[in-house]
Amino acid sequence: MKRLDVIDGMRGYFLVFMLINHLVFTGGLWLVQINHRNLAFVEDAQGFVFLSGLLTGMVYARKMLKDGYGPARDRIWSRVFELYRYAMAIVLVILALQLLLPGAAAIWTNWLGATRIDDPLRLATIASFLFQPTFMDILPQYIVYMFFAPAIIWLCIQGRWKTVAIISVLLWMAAQLGLQRIVTYPINDWLKGGEEKEGIRTAFNLFGWQIVFFAGLVAGSLTAMKKIEWTRFFDPRKDFIAKATLAVCAFFLPLRIATAHGMMPGFVLEKFGLMEVRADFGPVYLLNFAAVAYGLAWLLIAGPRHENAVIRKIASTLTGLFSLSYLQLLGRHSLQIYVWHVLIVYGVFYIDGRFGAFSDLTKTVIAFGSLTLLSLPALWRERNRVASAPAKLAPRPKAAT
Repeated sequence: MKRLDVIDGMRGYFLVFMLINHLVFTGGLWLVQINHRNLAFVEDAQGFVFLSGLLTGMVYARKMLKDGYGPARDRIWSRVFELYRYAMAIVLVILALQLLLPGAAAIWTNWLGATRIDDPLRLATIASFLFQPTFMDILPQYIVYMFFAPAIIWLCIQGRWKTVAIISVLLWMAAQLGLQRIVTYPINDWLKGGEEKEGIRTAFNLFGWQIVFFAGLVAGSLTAMKKIEWTRFFDPRKDFIAKATLAVCAFFLPLRIATAHGMMPGFVLEKFGLMEVRADFGPVYLLNFAAVAYGLAWLLIAGPRHENAVIRKIASTLTGLFSLSYLQLLGRHSLQIYVWHVLIVYGVFYIDGRFGAFSDLTKTVIAFGSLTLLSLPALWRERNRVASAPAKLAPRPKAAT
């Protein structure tokens, strides 16, 4: 299936800001403040997970329709094992560097905890995704979701996507009520009971965040089945929902600014915070994500056909942004870029901890240098594509007459 370049550009965009947000310097980095997450409760991880689900549905639903359930399932599970190898490899690389680099263990202690390469119990908890070092937590949840993807795609093909949606919502509700603790708390206590002083450590509640991935998976599967005609679904003449999503974003804008800068009164935050639990993908995050996702899709698909010139201009600007070759390059190799970004982030944090604190100018130079390095895996993987591209044949000389 032909890759959608704009989706690649969006994935690249999220990877760029993911790197910027994860760069940790003494005194902070001013670039972190120039970010969409400070204007809405929408972050790069959400967009990355959703688009991954969308592309998974688009690609593998078509394969399942063509080859049947078994071959498509095997292809997906082969991808799952590849992802798992990458997830374990980056952990082992960081732990090896922890041994080799002077002072690395102390600098990375908050990110790795007491993790050592010679600790089999900790390595076992990492391998089972029960303990996830800092910034190594998106890939594990993606692997779990991909494992169940074949069954979900098959249900969509069988016309039971509404059943999938209902189950997904119920699981999300279970996450908000903390029902997963019936299982996780005993495991956590068991891990703490032995030599392992830290129990379960994860950044994402799988029950909460699954709604993002499987919403994309269902949408991608229906697209591959030609059950959704997006140009008709996003009609420029029917903009009521688009206006509603704009109202939702406008409502949350001052609230996000207040929470981002510590300006929300404590007596309000006490109540608001219960609805804004990032780890569980709480109601505030769900509402914001749904509003921004629909609004962005409407602008990209319906915007260019709208009668309002301002809307057409906004749509053109967004399309131009996601059409940047650098972003699309990153998006085409998102898995390798994500893993590579973890190594960059740990490296920058080590340099700052070892030689900092740096000036704002130096930190800015390091940040832009990191963005340049971010593309290296993609350039390496595409070198064969460039080398194997057929050279244009020179025109044959005309025969003498």
